[in-house]
Amino acid sequence: MNKKADAIIIGSGVMGCAIAFEMAKKGYKTLNIDKLPTAGYGSTSGSCAIVRFSYSTRPGVLLAYESSFYWKKWAEYLGTADEKGFARYINSGSVLIKSDDQDFGRMERHFKEIGIPYEEWDTETLKKKMPLYDLSRFWPPCLPDDEKFSETSSETVEGALYNSDSGYVNDPQLSCHNLQRAAEAHGAEFIYNSEVAAVRRADGRVIGVTLKDGQEIDAPIVVNAAGPHSFVINRMAGVEAGMNIRTRPLRHEVHIVPAPEGVDFEAVGCHTSDGDNGVYFRPESGNTILVGGEDPECDPKEWVEDPDNFNRKITEGPWTAYVYRLARRIPSLRIPNQPSGLAELYDVADDWIPIYDKSDLKGFYMAVGTSGNQYKNAPVVGVMMTELIEACENGHDHDKDPVEFTCKHTGLPLSPGFFSRLREINPDSSFSVNG
Repeated sequence: MNKKADAIIIGSGVMGCAIAFEMAKKGYKTLNIDKLPTAGYGSTSGSCAIVRFSYSTRPGVLLAYESSFYWKKWAEYLGTADEKGFARYINSGSVLIKSDDQDFGRMERHFKEIGIPYEEWDTETLKKKMPLYDLSRFWPPCLPDDEKFSETSSETVEGALYNSDSGYVNDPQLSCHNLQRAAEAHGAEFIYNSEVAAVRRADGRVIGVTLKDGQEIDAPIVVNAAGPHSFVINRMAGVEAGMNIRTRPLRHEVHIVPAPEGVDFEAVGCHTSDGDNGVYFRPESGNTILVGGEDPECDPKEWVEDPDNFNRKITEGPWTAYVYRLARRIPSLRIPNQPSGLAELYDVADDWIPIYDKSDLKGFYMAVGTSGNQYKNAPVVGVMMTELIEACENGHDHDKDPVEFTCKHTGLPLSPGFFSRLREINPDSSFSVNG
């Protein structure tokens, strides 16, 4: 007799675990299946776990801000002890250096409409608040081998926006384990080292999955939360033809460098989005700085055909681009002889905005296109996807009449229809990791 569940969730990263937790709380017997050894072992473990509100669209800003309330009271939200302890939210704040690649006026309007506390810093204030920073204007970002890279600029950046409520989660993989334990307390089950080989269907509806070892598991609901493997699962289910927006994996590196001599960057540093210079960075443990790229036009993109086969080693191109750009902004930065960091995959939608939606196959749902800028949003995504699934399973036509969703903490409406697979490419997107 086949194993049975109310809902199978493919993937046990932060999205899959958050959805399991919220569905289990509603009484669903959920089963997460992951090909890796434990929760959050894949792309989630490579996340910078930054909690910031600087998105290019109002729904993106609202989703991120609403999610911050969950992280601030993480243990209270979970309501279940974890023998490994809890991931911690580090409320460092965020500095968003003004640059030509984002509409900061529009972002401010979103902050005001939603009620997000922020400060506008002019150049003088920015220099006073962040004395480590060289405020030269570097726009447009370029690679270190470009002759313009070493040119001295006579212009300065125009200032910054500052969010005091933002920050980062210190251990993204642990946060997944926390969610797993909380879901298990409500009856959820997790299977690891198991690969989905087929999504089974009958009469226009999903009926379960088949594992690589031949085991069949039956369920009337299957949720694709497979991260960089999401396109593989969608093809198994035969749902790509019914999607205007699709996903594919992108290789990305982040690097770690020591803080300037004599500076306690963990204490005085904060998350900084530096679009003018093409990088973002934040404090990291051991008084180091974690730095990644914001996908400026000069940086080549490495799209990956096979998410099981890609280079996991740090390479010279991204290392020099990100670290040397950081050194332009922080001239006292110490650049080590040996590179340190990690390479992982993003799961990128065509317009860098995720898909949280049903599919043309009844019972098959998607929380995909999420890597790079959605880690922080997992708690609210879990709630929203659960409400969407319940509505659709009770006969609601989400495509014609999008499910209504109200954010618990802000009390504001957030339409899941914004994240539809049927949408057109959103021209307001940054088309980058910024979302």
